Amino acid sequence: MRSYLTKEHFLDKAMKLLTAAFAFSLLLCTMQHGIARTISHEQNAKHLNKPVVPALLAFGDSIFDSGNNNQLQTMLRSDFLPYGEDFITHRPTGRFCNGRIPTDFIASKLGIKELLPAYLSTSLSNEDLITGVSFASGGTGFDPITSQLAAAIPMTEQLEMFKKYREKVKGILGERGAKELLAQSAYLIVGGSNDLASLYFSSPLRSSRYDSSSYADFLLHSASSFIQELIQLGARKIGIVGIPPIGCVPSQRTLQGGFARGCASIQNEVAQIYNSRLTKELEEIKKRHQNTTLVHLDIYAFLFDMIEHPTKYGFEVSYIGCCGTGLLEAAFLCNPMTLTVCTNVSRYIFWDSFHPTEKAYSVLVNYIYKNYFHHLVS
Repeated sequence: MRSYLTKEHFLDKAMKLLTAAFAFSLLLCTMQHGIARTISHEQNAKHLNKPVVPALLAFGDSIFDSGNNNQLQTMLRSDFLPYGEDFITHRPTGRFCNGRIPTDFIASKLGIKELLPAYLSTSLSNEDLITGVSFASGGTGFDPITSQLAAAIPMTEQLEMFKKYREKVKGILGERGAKELLAQSAYLIVGGSNDLASLYFSSPLRSSRYDSSSYADFLLHSASSFIQELIQLGARKIGIVGIPPIGCVPSQRTLQGGFARGCASIQNEVAQIYNSRLTKELEEIKKRHQNTTLVHLDIYAFLFDMIEHPTKYGFEVSYIGCCGTGLLEAAFLCNPMTLTVCTNVSRYIFWDSFHPTEKAYSVLVNYIYKNYFHHLVS
C-alpha cells in the first residue's frame, strides 16, 4: 500500500528543512567570519613590527659613534668624504665607515628604527630620544688617558650625558614611563681597542707602569665600574663587546707587524686576556645584581676568522683598508684629498686602516645577533 503525505505533513517537513538550512548557513557564516578575523589579526601582527625592546642606547668608541665627535674640537672626526659615500644619503654623518655602523644594523634588527642617531646631534626629536641614541665618541677608551690624548668624550662623561638624557626622557614620558623605558631598553658598550692601540702600545704613559696582564686588569676594573654605575642608573639589559683582534687591523699590522705586516700578536694576546677575564667579571656583577642581564658579546674569534679567511665571508682583502694606501689612513688621514679609494669596497673587510666596512659590519652584526641577542633581550 502506498503512503501519501498530507498537506500538514509536507509543510512540517519543509519548515524543518528550512530551519536546518538556516542554522547551517548561520554556522558557516560565523566560521567564515572567525577565520577572516583570525587572518586579519595575523596580518595586523605581521605588519605592526612591534620592537623587541623600546630603545637602544650605546656607549663607547668610534665603532658606535654616529656623529658625536662632529661637535668636538678633535682630529678624530669623520664628517667629510669619503666617509659616508655609501651611506643611505651618500653623505658623511660622522660615522667612521663608508656606510652604516653596528648600532644602525642592531637598531633595525630589533625593530626600533633604521639608524641610531648621536646624542649630540642638533636635530634630535622626542621620538629620537625615546627610541634611543648613541653617546659613543671616536678615540675614547676605558682608560681616561686615552680620551685625553684623542680629545674624545671620556666614558665617565658619557655617563653624565646619559644622566641628562634620563631627565629629558622623564620630561617626555613622566617619571614612571621613563623608568619603565630605561629598564626595558637594550644597552651596548664597546671599548678597549683604543686603549691598546693608541695608548699602551704607542706610548710609555701606561706601559712603563703596567705589564700587559696588569693593564688588562686595569681596563677590566674601569669597564666593571662603568657597567655597575649604568645599572645604578636604571639599565637592566646590557651587552658588552669584547676587544677584537686589534693586532690584525691594517694600522697595527703596519706599525707593529714587522716587515711582513703580520698580525701584532702581543696586542691580540692582551685582548684575549681581557676578554677571558671580562666573562668572569660579568658573572660576579650578576651575582650582585640578579635582576640584570649582562652578556659578553665576544667577537674575537669570529672577526679573527673573517680576517684570516676572508673568502669564507664574501671578501677578498683583509690586510689593508679601502681608503688611500690602506696602511695607515684613518680619520683626518682618510679625507677628500686622499689619492685613491678602492673601486669595489665590497671586496674589503676594512674601510680605513682601523674600521670595518659597512658590509663587514653587517656580517659581524648578523653573527652577534644570532648568537647573543636572544640572551640579552629575552
